[in-house]
Amino acid sequence: MQLDIFSPKAPPLFGLDISSSSVKMLEIVEVGKGAYRVERYVIEPLPRDATVDGNISNLETVVETVKRGYKRLGTRSKHVAMAVPTGAVITKKIIVPASLREHELEIQVESEANQYIPFALEEVNLDFQIVGPSPTSADEQEVMIAATRKEKVEDRVAVAESAGLKAAVMDIEAFAQQAALGLVIKQLPGAGKDMNVAIVDIGANVMNVSVMRNDQSIYTREQAFGGNQLTQDIVARYGMSVEPATRWRATSRYG
Repeated sequence: MQLDIFSPKAPPLFGLDISSSSVKMLEIVEVGKGAYRVERYVIEPLPRDATVDGNISNLETVVETVKRGYKRLGTRSKHVAMAVPTGAVITKKIIVPASLREHELEIQVESEANQYIPFALEEVNLDFQIVGPSPTSADEQEVMIAATRKEKVEDRVAVAESAGLKAAVMDIEAFAQQAALGLVIKQLPGAGKDMNVAIVDIGANVMNVSVMRNDQSIYTREQAFGGNQLTQDIVARYGMSVEPATRWRATSRYG
């Protein structure tokens, strides 16, 4: 079974993110050629330890949180796009002959994957995508391989299905961020061409930094620092009592 990391499907869908502190849902709509608008969003807090290190440790609690968030979101769509943590995915670019047919490419990818994945292939979800021609040879092409342990995917699919939803896309968090960047980078001078653009994602416990240049990732870093530590530092320095936000109001263009 391949993990369909790279290929979005046709049905209308919304984004569902399960983090260490909350469940987030986002629905966008196309309002013109290449232009999109946030239609509605919801942030629903998760109890402590419902997820640990990217793993869903309390399935029932997460499912109930997703159900509450979906009700508040008010969308008709049942299809969701989800993502697995970047740290739970092994990615590798390989070079293969450009003349390979699809079934030959699949065989080649599995053979290459055996060299880089420290698990048996039956224990992982594996996907790949052709990146483009090799920079060194016209007879070769670059292919991106992505693999993650099956339970990482199955737990998230189980949450969606138990909440009455259908996981249509399973992406990688870093790749999803890069895809989202493509929607906004056009606002930069020269549409961001030949510019280094940083994506900084500050979560409750972890901060991820990616630097992109001409649609290529040139730097990534995960730092064990997030909003929780910042809150603790403020309390320790100023002696303030800081209550975490419990809920964010769902919003849409309808109010």
